[in-house]
Amino acid sequence: MKLPFDENLSPRLINLLAGEFPLCTHLETLGMRGITDASIWDNAKKHGFAIVPKDNDFRQRAFVYGAPPKVIWLSIGNASTRAVAELLRSRVARIQSFIQDSNDSMLVLRSG
Repeated sequence: MKLPFDENLSPRLINLLAGEFPLCTHLETLGMRGITDASIWDNAKKHGFAIVPKDNDFRQRAFVYGAPPKVIWLSIGNASTRAVAELLRSRVARIQSFIQDSNDSMLVLRSG
């Protein structure tokens, strides 16, 4: 499953996480920078992506609409790109399990 990082996360995550998440990408590389959350949601739903944001917009959509698409919400505040990469790296098994579970719509990841 493709994991596009929201535009509030660094595109550098693609290179930092290519080994663990070879299908990770960024909204910018998908040509989706600056479009509405509704359009991003619809596109992710249509193409089977799981959105990876750190703001509340997609978390709220997941509560209201459910999956698809799936949301991997990073509850990390103002963390560095390296800290975000380490958090995702440390939860690879949990993320894979979440993506395969057809019942879950949102996974919350916190550091610590």
